[in-house]
Amino acid sequence: MTDLGRRDLLHVGGLLTLAAATGSTPAAAAPVQPGLEPARLSLNENPFGPSPAVRRALLDEVGRVDRYGDPAAASDLVAQIAALENVAPEQVVLGEILEALGLHLAARAPAGGRFVYSLPGFTELVDAARPLGAVGVGVPLDAALANDLPALSRAVVGDTRVVYLVNPHNPSGTMNPPAAFDAFIADISRRTLVIVDEAYLDYDDMALSAVRFTRAGANVAVFRTLDKIHGMAGLPIGYTLAPRGLADALHGEGFGDSHVLGRLALAAASAALSDEAWVASVRTRTLAGRARLTAALDRLGLQHSDSRANFVFFRSPVPAAGLRQQLAQHGILVGRAFPPLDEWIRVSIGTENETTRAITALHAVLGAGRTRHA
Repeated sequence: MTDLGRRDLLHVGGLLTLAAATGSTPAAAAPVQPGLEPARLSLNENPFGPSPAVRRALLDEVGRVDRYGDPAAASDLVAQIAALENVAPEQVVLGEILEALGLHLAARAPAGGRFVYSLPGFTELVDAARPLGAVGVGVPLDAALANDLPALSRAVVGDTRVVYLVNPHNPSGTMNPPAAFDAFIADISRRTLVIVDEAYLDYDDMALSAVRFTRAGANVAVFRTLDKIHGMAGLPIGYTLAPRGLADALHGEGFGDSHVLGRLALAAASAALSDEAWVASVRTRTLAGRARLTAALDRLGLQHSDSRANFVFFRSPVPAAGLRQQLAQHGILVGRAFPPLDEWIRVSIGTENETTRAITALHAVLGAGRTRHA
C-alpha cells in the first residue's frame, strides 16, 4: 500500500486526536476497510497520472541522472512552450516560481509594497513576500464565491506591487464572467502588475486564458503548472509567461536555470506538453467525476459553488471539522479548512472508484433525512 503524504498523516492524526480529546467520534463513521487505501482527495492532484510519454522520457533520462540539467534541453522546452502559447521565447520563464516571484517583487526598492489577492486563496506568492515587508491585502470572495472584482479594484492603492488572482479560483473553483474579468485585467494592468494563476484552467476553456493580454504587451503575467492535469505533482515544474521587462529581470536573476530544474523535470515536462490527447482524456474523466459528485451534493441538498476545476466546494451542514473526521474514518481525505470559509469543504476529483467511494461516504454520513429524489 502506498504511503500517505505527510500532510495527510498530520491531518488524519489531528482529527483522531481531536476525537479522543472530545469524545466526539461519530458512531455512524465506520473504520476504513482493512487493506483499503484511503482516497486522497485533498490536494487537487491528478489521480490518473501523467502521460505514458512522460514515463518513457523519465526512463530515458534515468541513465543520465548523474549529469546536470542540459541548457540545450531547457532552451528546447522554452521554444516548445513559446510555440504552444504564441509568445516570444524571451517571455517564457521556466520553473515553479511563485515563491521566488513574490520575493523578487517585494525586494524592489523600497522593499515591501501591497500584494492584493482573493481571500481565501492560494497564498504562496504573498506569503513569500511578507518577510521583506510586503503587506498582503486579502479581499473576500463575492456572494458567488468568485473573485470580487470591484472590491479588488478598490484595494489597488498606493504602492500596490501586484494583484494576484487564481482563475479558476482555489478553493471555490469559480470563474468570473469572461467580459467582466477581461475588463478588470485591462484596467488593473494599467495601474500595476497582474498575475493570473491558471493552474486549473486546463479543466475548463484555455481560450479564456489571460495570456492574450501578455501577448498584447499588457502588464500581465500568467502562471501555469504541470502539477495538475499533466499529473506531475511529484516532479513539480511549471512556467510563467511574463511581460518582457519582468521576464528579462527574472532571467537575469537565474530563474529557469537548467541546473536547478534538473534533467528529469525538463524531459518530463516536454513529453507532457506534447501529449494533448492524454490531457484531453484526463479532462473528460475528471469532468465526468465532477458531474457525478456535484449531482450527489444536489441530491443531499448541499450548497456548493459552481466549480470549473478538478474539485468541488460545498458548505457543510454540520461542523466542518467533525465532517472531515467522519469522512476520514470512511477512508476519504478531503481538503483543509480555508478561513474565513471555515464551514466549507473542498473535495478533489479522484478516479472513478474513488469518486464512488466519496459519494458513498457522503451519503453514509449526511444522507439520513437529507437525500432528495432525482
